Formats: sequence, C-alpha cells, structure tokens
Amino acid sequence: MDTWIWILLIVIAAVVCGVVGFIGGGIHRKRVAEKAIGDATEEAKRIVSNALTTAEQKKREAVLEAKDEIHKARSENEKELKERRSEVQRQERRISQREESLDKRTEALEKKEDAIAKKLKTAEDRLAEVESLKKSEFEMLEKISGLTQTQAREILLKNLEGTLEHESALKIMEFEKKTKDEADTLAKEIIATAIQRCAADHAAEATVSVVDLPNDEMKGRIIGREGRNIRTLESVTGVDLIIDDTPETITVSSFDPVRREVARLTLEKLITDGRIHPARIEEMYEKAKREVDVAIKQAGERAVIEAGVNGINGELVKLLGRLKYRTSYGQNVLNHSLEVSYLAGLMASELGADVKTAKRAGLLHDIGKALDHELEGTHISLGVEYARKYKEKEEVVHAIEAHHGDVEAKTVVAVLVQAADAISAARPGARRENLQNYIKRLEQLEEISTSFAGVERSFAIQAGREVRIIVKPEIITDDKMVILAHDIAKKIEEELEYPGQIKVHIIRENRVFDYAK
Repeated sequence: MDTWIWILLIVIAAVVCGVVGFIGGGIHRKRVAEKAIGDATEEAKRIVSNALTTAEQKKREAVLEAKDEIHKARSENEKELKERRSEVQRQERRISQREESLDKRTEALEKKEDAIAKKLKTAEDRLAEVESLKKSEFEMLEKISGLTQTQAREILLKNLEGTLEHESALKIMEFEKKTKDEADTLAKEIIATAIQRCAADHAAEATVSVVDLPNDEMKGRIIGREGRNIRTLESVTGVDLIIDDTPETITVSSFDPVRREVARLTLEKLITDGRIHPARIEEMYEKAKREVDVAIKQAGERAVIEAGVNGINGELVKLLGRLKYRTSYGQNVLNHSLEVSYLAGLMASELGADVKTAKRAGLLHDIGKALDHELEGTHISLGVEYARKYKEKEEVVHAIEAHHGDVEAKTVVAVLVQAADAISAARPGARRENLQNYIKRLEQLEEISTSFAGVERSFAIQAGREVRIIVKPEIITDDKMVILAHDIAKKIEEELEYPGQIKVHIIRENRVFDYAK
C-alpha cells in the first residue's frame, strides 16, 4: 500500500514539475518572440524610412532631368523657329526681287510691242506703196511690150519649162552614167565571179510521176476486182492514179511531191512483188514511206554538208530534205537553195561580209516551200515562222522574209540573198514558164509602153527582155526621150514581175519622102 502511495506521489510530483517547466518555457519563448517582433518592427521602419528617402531623392533627380529636357527641347525649337523665320525672310526677299524683275521685263516687253506695232504699221504702209508702184510698173510694161501679164507669164513658163526639161534630161543622163560607171563594173565583176565559181545541177519536174509497167495486164491487177486495189492505193497514198490508153504506163498525180514519191515507190514495189491486194498495198506503202523518210533525211544532211553550214536544227534539216521533191517553175528547190547559198556566200566573200550567215540564209530562204502544200500561208511567212521556232538568228530570219521584197532588206546578207535568188531563178534554163503567162507578160509589157503620151508603137523582143518603142518626133524631143525611158522603166518595175532585167529602147526618127516624076 505504501509503495503505491509513493508511486502516486512520485507521479504527481513529476506531473507538477512538468507543468511548472512547461509554463516557464512558454514565458521564456514569449519574451524571445516579443523581442524578435520588436527588432523586426524597428528594421521595417528603418527600411521604409530609407525607401522614402531614396524615392524622394530619385523624384528630385527625375524632376531636374525633366526640366533639363524641357529646356533643351525649348532651345532647339527656338533655334529651328529662328532658322525658319530666316528662311522665310530670304524667300520673301527673293520673291520681292523676282517681282521687281518681272515688272521691269513687263515694261520692256510693252515698249518692244509698241515699237513692233510701229514697225508693222510702217512696213504695211511701205508694202502698200510697193504694191502701188508694182502695179503701175506692170501697167507700163504691158503698154511697152504689148502683152498682158498672163501672156508674159505663159511665155516665161514655157521658156523655163524647156530649159528645165533640158537640164533635167542632162542631169538624169549624168547621174545614170556616173552610177553605171561606178556600180556596174563592180557589180558585174562580183556576180560574174560568183556565177563562174558556182555550178548547180538543174532538174525539171512537174506535178506528175510516170510508173512503167511490164505489160498492160498489170493495169487490171492494179485496178483489182471492182476497183478495190486502186481505191485502196489512192486512199492510203493520198494521190490520184491515172490509168489511160497510154500503153504500159500509169501516171501518179499529186501536188504534194513527197506523197507522190511515196506512191510511186509503193507502185514499183507492188509491181516487182506481184502480189497486189489491200493488205499488201498498206504493207508496201509503209515500207516506201520509211525509205522516203530516210532519203529526205539523207538529202537534207547532204545539202547542209555541201553548203558548209553547221548547227542547223534537225527538223530544219528534214524540211530541207523535203525540198528534194519540190519544184518551182520546173526548178528543183533544193538545188536552187544550194545554188543561192553558194552565190550568196561567194558574193559575201567578195564584199567582205559575213560568209557563213550569207550561206545559211541562202540555204534556208525557201524552207517554207516544204510546208506550203500542208499549211496555210505563203512560203515566206511559213519559212520565217519555222526559222524563228528553231532558233535561227534574226539576221537569217530577216533575209528569209525579205528575199522576195515583201519587206525592205535592211542588212547586207538580205540584199545578197535577194540577188542570189534572182540570179539562180533567171539564169538560162533554170526555169520554164507557162506559154500563156509568157504571152500575157509580153502583152502587158507592150501595153505599159504604149500607155505614155507620144508613143506610136512598141514591140517586146528577145523573149521579153527588151522593149523597143517608136515615138512621135513632133511630140517627143531628144531631151524628153531620156525622161520617157526612165518613166517607162519605173512603171515596168512597179507593175510587172519578171526574171532578170528588161531593156527599154526608145527610137525617134524623122522620115522625109519625095518622088521624082
């Protein structure tokens, strides 16, 4: 029992000690906390005081800086305002000076106008006086001469006309002689040299080809049962086959020379093979077409090599090859193009011009004739279009465009191609002319010659290369003959198309007849 009491007392004592210790510790902590709070409050007051002091100081500094900036801006504005005022004053002075100058000029002009008006009045008075004197002098002259003013004018104009006519005839003869002396020799020498050094073959072809048959029985086989073979041939090849009474021949007709050549080869292959039916016709047509395409390419390449021209587009080379089967007035166009290329190159070398460009332009000048059967347009427009399409130089394109005079030739090469084309077309045997066109040209030549006043008769001779004109001697004087020949030649150039040149030969004669009885 005592033990439990003692234990209880000890526990109570421990509890009491613990409570007393806890209360004492709390009082101590409170004191420490109050001290820390007091220190923090003082520190906060000190920081706030310092911040207020710093803010006040910065405020004063900002105010001072703002005042400085305002003062500086005000000074600059005043300075700028002062400068502008000075500039305005200078402008005002200048305007004032100009106004004074204009006033002076206005006064001077007014004085000049007054002076001019006085001079005009004086001049008008003098002109009236001169007219009066002139009129009186004319009246006096009319009385002395016995002629009116109109009659005297007619006499003077007639004399003056005769004098001017004589002088103009002399001048024309002088200039013609001078031009011929200076130009004919050189031109003939250059052209003759070029022609002598150039020799081109000539082939005369038409729009038909003739295929020889081994016998007349072959005609029936070509026609086929109910005409099926000939219909197939014509539809596949695109040509007309003419089977007439001519023994052992068939005529192939087409305006397209390449198509005509393919049809001719197809017929020859069918005749050689002997098997003629629609399927075989189509097979032989394809084979002949391939052969002609190869021949066209080879012909174009050969022409480029012979002309000595490099760098031509492959499509243009093929078009050149097609010219092998194209003719113009019976002249093979590929041979003509080669001939023009040679001539243009030779003349260019004689003149010191660009030989390569001249040859190239001469070779390509008729390239459009390979297309004019298939496409719309003249061979010139087509040639220009395709030359530009395949990147030919503008100088070559211009020569193609100008070779028939459709546009004015502006380069030496264009003029040389024109001349070479005319030489190649006009040389003997180069072309053949339709009889009706030939007769019509001769008639037109005589009509042009007889259309002039004073012409009695005219005769076209030497195949139209000369026209002899007999004039009335009482109307056409020796001086007028020169002018008349010039006018007739000019009109022939404007209205006719012809190869080479035409000589205008005027004959004036007086014939007197009498009879002895």
